[in-house]
Amino acid sequence: MKEIPGREQEEALNRELKMKKKRGQDEVVIEVLNKVIEEMALSGISAEEGRKKDVAVLVGNQVNEVVNLSKKHIAYGERQAVVQAVLDEIFGFGPITPLLEDDTVSEVMVNGPDKVYVERKGKLTRTEVTFRDDQHCMHIIDKIIAPIGRRVDESSPMVDARLPDGSRVNIIIPPLALKGPTITIRKFAADPFTLEDLVSFGTLTMDMARFLKASVKGRINIIVSGGTGSGKTTFLNIMSSFIPEDERIVTIEDAAELQLQQDHVITLETRPANVEGKGKVAIRDLVVNSLRMRPDRIVVGEVRSAEALDMLQAMNTGHDGSLTTVHANTPRDSLSRLETMVMMSGMELPSRAIREQIASAVQLIVQVSRFSDGSRKVLKITEVLGMEGDTITLQDIFEFRQDGFDEMGRVRGKHVATGIVPGYIDKLKTHGEILPPSLFKLPPQVADLGFRR
Repeated sequence: MKEIPGREQEEALNRELKMKKKRGQDEVVIEVLNKVIEEMALSGISAEEGRKKDVAVLVGNQVNEVVNLSKKHIAYGERQAVVQAVLDEIFGFGPITPLLEDDTVSEVMVNGPDKVYVERKGKLTRTEVTFRDDQHCMHIIDKIIAPIGRRVDESSPMVDARLPDGSRVNIIIPPLALKGPTITIRKFAADPFTLEDLVSFGTLTMDMARFLKASVKGRINIIVSGGTGSGKTTFLNIMSSFIPEDERIVTIEDAAELQLQQDHVITLETRPANVEGKGKVAIRDLVVNSLRMRPDRIVVGEVRSAEALDMLQAMNTGHDGSLTTVHANTPRDSLSRLETMVMMSGMELPSRAIREQIASAVQLIVQVSRFSDGSRKVLKITEVLGMEGDTITLQDIFEFRQDGFDEMGRVRGKHVATGIVPGYIDKLKTHGEILPPSLFKLPPQVADLGFRR
């Protein structure tokens, strides 16, 4: 017990030394950055990727000059770190640039200037990356939003944006964010996951994948339901890849991140209001407009509000095979969320009428979840059967049966069929999708345990 205070003091001292060293580097970075920008303006060198080598030489020379004039002792490795920091400020997004370039990082979270977290394999860890101050954070935010015509200030302190590679960005600044500008970046995968990848990860089985592929091709209306960070958009992206090439697809999102591979795709993105508070285009507006664009399929990145009514009406009026996602923890919750969102549309509809609309529009719900070990799995694939009295009836086709954790803390369990054949199997046949009855059979070892519906 006596060793703990000493160890804590040592750790605190190390942190203080690191911070002091970084402050010294930051001073050099700021001085070099100002001189380089001035010299670039005088010499006509632009901040384009093709001129990076020229700028790197310029930065290197300026670093040596500043260090020599200050008579500070900075090792070669530290000088190179300063050069890279300056290049990241000019060509990238400042101190978070290396995190954005790291393929193992799936999400970057800036909680103010001195706390930067990343997600790797579903786990959150704090990094040693920091910004100089709030102003430095705001400078990087401006670099993110300026190219796409978005704005953020005290009168409009929240914004959704995207990076040039398609990564999704959410920004919220003071006075709403009390501890400084907050940036959340969901990285865009340069090499998108495939269905085979998800099967190898244990997200679902090949039988489940085969069933979902047939359901998409058979023009079944599907909702992907799950919590934040559960992998809804990734799953939606993979499922949309099963849509035939000869169909016209319209995608609608707040920040475009779906990566459909088909040729005939129209990508629509919402727009916030301008400085005068005018010009806002919401998802609902785009859903309504998409119906005039002769779509075969409508794919909405996520329904959050009144657009749910328009989406359901589209699914009920010939645009079958449409796909969307919704925030919910269970298939039943996702239907309740849809009902609440329809009520937000301002239409004075009785609850039963709304439920009938939902039951006739939605045919399948895929529930995804992120577990404590960071893994993401399909929890249930649930069919919507229709109405019984005032209640929408559901039946599970596949589900994940958890069996605790292994010695490494990883989730243990298996995906199983429930033994129930979906009611729309005949509709799949009319689209040429033939599934063997064995696909839906309850495994013998599960049946022996008395697992029945």
